[in-house]
Amino acid sequence: MKPRFRIGIPALLALLMPVAAMAAELIGLRLWTSPDSTRVVLDLSEPVAWKVFTLDKPNRVVVDLESISTDPARLAIPPGAGAVSAVRFGPREGGGLRVVLDLASAVEPEAFLSPPNEAYGHRLVVDLGLERASRPVKAASDAQGERDIVVAIDAGHGGEDPGAIGRAGTREKTVALAIARKLAERVNAEPGMRAVLTRDGDYFVQFRDRIRRARDQKADLFVSVHADAFVNRSVRGSSVYVLSTNRASNEAARWLADRENRADLIGGVSLDDKSDVLASVLLDLSQNAAISASREAAAFVLTELDRVGQLKKSEVQHASLIVLTSPDVPSMLVETAFISNPEEERRLRDPAHQASLAEAIHSGVRRYFYANPPPGTRVAMLAARPRVASTTAVAAGGT
Repeated sequence: MKPRFRIGIPALLALLMPVAAMAAELIGLRLWTSPDSTRVVLDLSEPVAWKVFTLDKPNRVVVDLESISTDPARLAIPPGAGAVSAVRFGPREGGGLRVVLDLASAVEPEAFLSPPNEAYGHRLVVDLGLERASRPVKAASDAQGERDIVVAIDAGHGGEDPGAIGRAGTREKTVALAIARKLAERVNAEPGMRAVLTRDGDYFVQFRDRIRRARDQKADLFVSVHADAFVNRSVRGSSVYVLSTNRASNEAARWLADRENRADLIGGVSLDDKSDVLASVLLDLSQNAAISASREAAAFVLTELDRVGQLKKSEVQHASLIVLTSPDVPSMLVETAFISNPEEERRLRDPAHQASLAEAIHSGVRRYFYANPPPGTRVAMLAARPRVASTTAVAAGGT
C-alpha cells in the first residue's frame, strides 16, 4: 500500500526542532494617539525579551527585541503620529531587531507585554506620555458662588483595547463611547451640570489617568460606561459597581506611600505636611465619604436602568476595580448590558437603545444630585426653590 503523504527530511527536522529554538516574529506595528499621549503597539507572534530606552540629540525612543525576526516586505510601517514623527527598524547587532521611534520632543516611555485578547495576539505596548501641566489646586474659594456640578464620564477600553466583542462583531469600546457621548449631551443640557469625557475618540487611556483626568476637572462624580460579557451567552442584564472596601484599604496604603500623591489635595486638604497617622485618618475619612456617596448615586442609577431593561443584579455590587479608586470622587462603573448575549448585543448597536441607556444613567445622576446637592452649586440653589415655595405657601395659609 502506498503512503498517503510524505514528509521530507528538512520538514521532519523542522517538526522535531524545539519550539524555543524557533525565532519569534514581529508581525505588525501600530500607532494610537490621544490628546495627551501616543501608544505604539508591536504585534508579536509570541512573547520576547525586550528593552526600551531613550536617546537625545535628536530625541528618540529605542525598542530592542531579542530572538526575533520580521519580513520587511510584510511589515507595514505607519506614518508618524502624535509624539512620534517617524518609525524605523532594522537588524540589531548580536541578533534580534531594533525599532527606533523618532520624536518631536522628549517623552518618558512606559512599556509592557500584553497577552492576547479577542482582537489581537501578543503585543509589546509602549506608551509615550506628553509633559503634563501641574494640576490646578482645589482652593476653598472654589466652593463659593453657583458653580456647575461636574460629572466625569469614562468610556471603557479604547484604541487597541477593544474590550469584549459580541458574536456579531460589536466591540465594547465602540458601544461604550457612543453611550458616553450621549450621556455627556444630556448632562450638558441639564442646568447647573457639566460633563467631561475621559476619552472622546478611539484611543486607550490608562486606568489611573482616567482617575487623574476626573480629579483635574474637580469632578463631583465619576461614571465609567462598559458592556459586560460572559461565556454563557444567555446571561443578560445591567449592573452597577462601586469600590470594595478591601481595595480601598490597599489604595490608601499606596497613596500614602507615594510622595507625589501625598503632595496632592484630598478633598481640598494636602497630606504632605501631615503626620502619617493624621494623613491616614484624613484619607480614610475621605475614602469612606466617597464610597458612601458612590453607593447612593449608584442605587439611583440602578433604579433608572431597571426601567430600560432587565437587571442582572438588583442591588449595587462591590468590586476591586482600579478605575473606581479615586480617593475623593464618588465613582461607579455601569455595565449597561451583556454584549455576549445576542439579543442584548443587537440592542447595544441600536442608537435609540444607546440613547435610552444614556437617559437612564442621566436620570439617576440627576436624582442623586437633587437629593444631595453640593453646597455652592447652581443645583443646590435650584433644589432649594420648591422647598422655599412650599414653606411660604404653608405660612400664608395659616394653621
